[in-house]
Formats: sequence, structure tokens, C-alpha cells
Amino acid sequence: MAQMNMKEAIRDALRVELKNDPNVILFGEDVGHVGGVFRATEGLQAEFGEDRVFDTPLAESAIGGLAVGLGIQGFRPIAEIQFVGFIFEALDQMVVQAARMRFRSGGKYNSPIVFRTPFGGGVKAAELHTDSLEGLLAQTPGIKVVIPSNPYDAKGLMIASIRDNDPVFFMEHLNLYHAFRAEVPEEAYTVELGKANVVREGSDVTIIAYGMMVHTATKAADQLAEEGIKAEIIDLRTVSPIDIDTIVASIQKTNRAIVVQEAQKSAGVAAEVIAQINEKAILHLEAPVLRVAGPDTVYPFAQIEDSWLPSPKRVIDAVKKVVQF
Repeated sequence: MAQMNMKEAIRDALRVELKNDPNVILFGEDVGHVGGVFRATEGLQAEFGEDRVFDTPLAESAIGGLAVGLGIQGFRPIAEIQFVGFIFEALDQMVVQAARMRFRSGGKYNSPIVFRTPFGGGVKAAELHTDSLEGLLAQTPGIKVVIPSNPYDAKGLMIASIRDNDPVFFMEHLNLYHAFRAEVPEEAYTVELGKANVVREGSDVTIIAYGMMVHTATKAADQLAEEGIKAEIIDLRTVSPIDIDTIVASIQKTNRAIVVQEAQKSAGVAAEVIAQINEKAILHLEAPVLRVAGPDTVYPFAQIEDSWLPSPKRVIDAVKKVVQF
């Protein structure tokens, strides 16, 4: 075991798969000599050469198109979109081409691509750098959406994503890159895509979250425990597909739930989770399922983003509403 932060765990996953599979290729803006704007790919070009790890022009549509072309030729591209807000330039390649490749070709071709991108607030970044856009891709059939919350999961989920035969949108929260270190195996391992994780056992309420919001939920749960409320926390890990079975099993025990997401409230992952809970577990509920999310506004400027982002207090308030309903 080694102590790694999330950025190091992701880099280690990339190194493992570049070493294990000669068809794995990594490219994007500044990922080569510089090692990426956050140094997530630092040292990989020197280790594997410019044919395997290389820089691209500042053109996300070209990055996406290159990934699609390589994918149908038997390669396993890892394409970095430097910031999440830049995916709009590549959505045609991601949503119209990569996600539909297996369907369009009748199974003759597939798109074993990982689209990596940093996202997330709390770091005082510029506009379009911190938005949570997972909802755009979660509504797209044919592409998985993965959002790790810790170093161990980040490495295992990344390796599983690279080995998957369909496209994966892999989102890395900026505020978690250096947040903490944890034990991570140095060898290759996978964390199953589409499988949630119960990170905290509880009996009074289920808190469903992903990414940075798992840690916000944990802080809230610590304070709630002091008041005698035992919260169970589920880390989705993959927001498309959603592991509804793990969620239902928890609600059958707690009978109450809230969903926490950093993205704006409307039409997002939280809304889908609640819809599936209503379809499959409504008779186990003793209160409505509430959402804690960002407001339905454009992501704010850095001066006020702390007030915009979901906080432990807002999670606590929502939990008390469902417990006291």
C-alpha cells in the first residue's frame, strides 16, 4: 500500500494501464511535457514517450474526434478535456458519435474511450471551470458517468473505465485532488462501475451523495450524530448508471432519505435518484425525499461561491425536516 492523494491515485491508474496495454493512449491540452494544468499526468510522457502521451491543439472537438477515430481502430484513448466547461465544444463527438457507436454499427464498432475532466467548486476558479455538468451526460444513453470521492476509488474506477468497452465520462473534483491522502494499492485493481458504496452505516436517514458532497454529507452526519440522529451515507461513485438496489436496501432500513449534489437543483442526478426511489421504494418512505443542491442560477463568481455551494448546515436542515416530518 502507498499513501496517495486523489490526483496521485489517478496518475497511478493511468501509468498502470499505459504499462499493461500498448493500445492505451493519453492525450489532451498540455498533458505531455507540462503534465497537465494540475500535473495529473506529470512524468507520463517521459516514461511512455510522445507516441503514447501527447499534447493536442486547443480544440476540444478535435480531441473528441481523435478519440472516436482511435477507439474504432482498436485503441483505448484517454482524452483529457482541460476543464469541464470546455466539453460543450466536444459534445457532438461525445454524445452523438462515441455514445452511439455500438448502436449505430450494430455492434461492429465500439468506443472504449475515457473522457477525463476536472470540475467542481470551492477553489475560486474562473467561469466555466467549476460547473457540475454531469447531468448533461447522465441523460445520454451509451456513456457511463463516473465521479470518485477518494483516492482508492479514483484509481480503481479509472482502471475499470479504461478497460470498459464503452465510453466513460470521468469527472475529477478539483477540491479533492489534494484534500487528503489514503492507502491505495500499488498494483492494478478495479472498482466496479455502476456500484455504489455505503461509506457510513446508519438507521435514521439515508444521505445519497457523490464526489465532494460525500465529504459535505460526512461532516453533517458527524454533527447529527451528536444530536442522536444516525445517518447512513451512500457514495454513488457512478451517477450513470445509478445503483438503485443499494439505495433501496438502505431506505428499507432508514425509511427516510435526502440527496445531495453540487450541481444546480433542477433536472439533475438528484432528481433521477428521487424518481427511481419513488418507483421502487415509495412504500418504505415515511417522508418525502428532499434535495440539497446548488441554486438554479449560473455558477457564481468566486467572491460568493461559498454561499452558493451546498454546506453541512443545509444538509443538516434537510435531514431534520425528513426526520421530523
